Amino acid sequence: MELLYISLVSFFLFLVSFSLRLLFYKNRASLYGGLPLPPGNTGWPVVGESYHFLSAGWNGYPEKFIFDRMAKYSSNIFRTSIFGESAAVFCGAACNKFLFSNENKLVQAWWPDSVNKIFPSSEQTSSKEEAIKMRKMLPKFFNPEALQRYIGTMDEIARKHLETGWDNRNEVLVFPLAKTYTFQIACRLFLSVEEPSQVATLLEPFSAIASGVISIPINLPGTQFNKAIKSSKKVKEMLYKIIKQRKIDLAQGKASATQDILSHMLLTSDEDGKFMGESGIADKILGLLIGGHDTASSACAFIVKYLAELPAIYDGVYKEQMEIAKSKAPGELLKWEDIQRMKYSWNVACEVLRLAPPLQGSFREVLTEFSYNGFSIPKGWKIYWSANSTHRNSDVFPEPGKFDPSRFEGSGPAPYTFVPFGGGPRMCPGKEYARLEILVFMHNLVKRYRWEKVIPDENIVVNPTPIPAKGLPVRMFPHQSQA
Repeated sequence: MELLYISLVSFFLFLVSFSLRLLFYKNRASLYGGLPLPPGNTGWPVVGESYHFLSAGWNGYPEKFIFDRMAKYSSNIFRTSIFGESAAVFCGAACNKFLFSNENKLVQAWWPDSVNKIFPSSEQTSSKEEAIKMRKMLPKFFNPEALQRYIGTMDEIARKHLETGWDNRNEVLVFPLAKTYTFQIACRLFLSVEEPSQVATLLEPFSAIASGVISIPINLPGTQFNKAIKSSKKVKEMLYKIIKQRKIDLAQGKASATQDILSHMLLTSDEDGKFMGESGIADKILGLLIGGHDTASSACAFIVKYLAELPAIYDGVYKEQMEIAKSKAPGELLKWEDIQRMKYSWNVACEVLRLAPPLQGSFREVLTEFSYNGFSIPKGWKIYWSANSTHRNSDVFPEPGKFDPSRFEGSGPAPYTFVPFGGGPRMCPGKEYARLEILVFMHNLVKRYRWEKVIPDENIVVNPTPIPAKGLPVRMFPHQSQA
């Protein structure tokens, strides 16, 4: 009883302090000559507008949270409270440019505390610090020379994936198959793990992790947050075993020092001559596996969705890919030159990324108070920028709901309007890697089949990436002959 009493008193004091903080921010004068805070509503104490923010995605319309408030406050900036934090939401190309240009000056990357709890660092560093370390390391593996070496491997994986998961089936469930494809590539290139059963065992917990990353952080049995924490621990335990075995294989000459990212991490020291420990490597590999497959699998699934709905678009992709296929010798794998010829296919993929961006937006933390568009943004506030604020804006993309790959011809959309991979110093370092695995997937898929949706009006859920609610079942119609 005493513990319960203390807990209730502590919670009451937290509510009081939080409410006072909201009142303070609501009425405080700015350091910039009394400039007002952005218009908005902070919602309920503690909870704020978190439920409204998340439920818009759960209902398949994440842009609704943004556009409803933009209309209400007649502003491209509004304030809210999400995940227990006072926040300003920045919308539009000008806002994107401002934020991306002031990275690590006025703002820096920020994630909700839930992220650090799901991905606890084994080396007492935050997820933000781990991300900085990874950004220094990744260019070696995602530079043009390295990417060109990956194309043949991706093509080989795509062919085997379609043979085992799609061929000789009247109907398939696309989204889980797309996740398997992108995860197979990530396991092969990051860990040299190829055995299907081992890949499947690693993949199994990742759905729970992805669903819990941006969720209400209630750590009770059965909640998404609790499942994500348990799944993260499970994956790291498996990674420890892989890392220990790799150390043995390297010592015995059974593994190469340059074969993948794992070997590089084990054998490369930092500027102080220190090598990463097994726990730190497991942290980073876990982050890579999340980033290396989750967003691309969403993109691949939605490409299948839109090609099923739009026969004329499918025909354009099929024509381009068959011209490439017919130029290849039997069994010859795709090369860099082939990827460069897939211009129309990439325009189609970009239009998919516009309509269903895997990255809905991202958070920043304000380092020092600043003013923008006549509003004061206090130090310590969080900022959320939204991809849909431009992707679905009719002033930027006329008839925004219409699927039109020609938007990406020539110089393409105006700067800072098409942001599925973010922008500025924090643009996704795996952008080109994702482009390759998406185009390799498109090439092999349309070369083999046509398809139609089983559920014509299947709902879409955003949690945190767009997901077809029923997994996108489709009926397969193999082509009579394949190149």
